[in-house]
Amino acid sequence: MKATQLTWADAPAGTKSYAITTYDPDAPTGSGWWHWISFNIPAKVSSLSRGADMKSLGAIELKSDYGSTGFGGACPPKGDGMHRYQFTVWALPVEKLDLNASVSAAIVGYTLNSMAIGKAKLTATYNR
Repeated sequence: MKATQLTWADAPAGTKSYAITTYDPDAPTGSGWWHWISFNIPAKVSSLSRGADMKSLGAIELKSDYGSTGFGGACPPKGDGMHRYQFTVWALPVEKLDLNASVSAAIVGYTLNSMAIGKAKLTATYNR
């Protein structure tokens, strides 16, 4: 059994699915850095193991700013100082978002902010 890497509990009433985003607002891009975006995670799921197969859950993952799906780990430029990595679990009132894997992170963010019935954020920090 793999060690659980991300767990959440106490979803708001009416939660039918989840989305998870991981964002670094401190990346020296002028617009931050998206490390992971996944949505359409079934409401029965309350934890994800490292390297979880999101497709097997029926979830959709967008390409991160690394250009690949899945969580892109912390990698701030050397000497750039402390970066914040914001892991957010979004509780949603629908089973599926009417979005596909080619949509932009901005559209997913707008959609999540406009309809979430709850969210929880964990901020981790890292520098090198």
